[in-house]
Amino acid sequence: MPTREEVLSALGRVNDPDLNQDIVSLGFIKELAIEGGKVSFTMELTTPACPMKDLMRGQADAAVRALPGVKEVDINMTSRVRHGGQADRVELPGVANIIAIASGKGGVGKSTVSANLAAALAADGAKVGLMDADVYGPSIPLIMGAGPDPVGDDHGVDPVVRHGVKIISMGYFMDDDDAVVWRGPMLHRVVNQFLTEVRWGELDYLLVDLPPGTGDVQLSLCQLTKITGAVVVSTPQDAALRVAKRAIAMFEKLSTPVLGIIENMSGFACPDCGHRSTPFGSGGAKAAAEKAGLPFLGGIPLAPEVCEASDAGVPVVVGQPGSPAAESFRSIARALAANLSIRAAKPPEPCGDDCGCGDEQKGGHSHKDCDCGGDH
Repeated sequence: MPTREEVLSALGRVNDPDLNQDIVSLGFIKELAIEGGKVSFTMELTTPACPMKDLMRGQADAAVRALPGVKEVDINMTSRVRHGGQADRVELPGVANIIAIASGKGGVGKSTVSANLAAALAADGAKVGLMDADVYGPSIPLIMGAGPDPVGDDHGVDPVVRHGVKIISMGYFMDDDDAVVWRGPMLHRVVNQFLTEVRWGELDYLLVDLPPGTGDVQLSLCQLTKITGAVVVSTPQDAALRVAKRAIAMFEKLSTPVLGIIENMSGFACPDCGHRSTPFGSGGAKAAAEKAGLPFLGGIPLAPEVCEASDAGVPVVVGQPGSPAAESFRSIARALAANLSIRAAKPPEPCGDDCGCGDEQKGGHSHKDCDCGGDH
């Protein structure tokens, strides 16, 4: 029968490919028990959407089974999403990560991407919220499907739950033919209400579907809460990419990390003959990401089933999970989750000698703990 130290030593040879560290040092191994020839333990990953979880489980199983005296291995796979490492300005207890989904211009399918990423993360077992901050053109209720309106009282509002995702949107509070004609202060107020007066509960990820452009809602979100990061959606053509670069520049000015770029409408495969064409070009967003030094999270094909599913109120990852488009959304959602896990595992960046706040002489501290606010 192996000892506890021998089992941990064997497991220490299994690495998380995303975090580039062994699963024992990362603290993944919990509740290790050895009884006779049976070894059981829990492997607690940093996200339920980990794309390498099956690989790590197989490697851990093989590593322990190779030990003398082991006859049975029982691995319980769980997850605990870690906070993105930035303190909220607006208190959102229980919300680990706030992710803005943005685009430089309209018409690139940003809301469809937001809805499908949320549904994909939820299908992988994550606790997900979706905040529709596109106040002028709220389309999330259509894409996610009709349901009961939000219920509120003097203490807050319960979000609508569709496809395992908690949702709030101005679309629930206005008629289909109504138009929102608001200036900045009103937009700021509704963003604050969506953040603080909705009973989000425990969430691994709160995705925020932003309106296109670089306006008041984007500014309000970044001022009200220190979001974990932003994802920029673009189509491949030059016009969309040029405007997407402005969105990236905006987040950089607001000290918000850009987690990656997604290319939507990335090629079209004819359903009859299989011929692939690129009506909007292809690869432009990937090239732009490489030039900017940002992760390219993936491309999503131009597919009729995406539009059909959205109009039916069932995201394609739920309604047609075997389609190429659905697989693209799942792959991007898992890449995003892995990116967040990597960021959460990194130690805070220390203030340097040129900090200027005077605190670096105290023995070192992270930017987020610095008196200067980490804005340098």
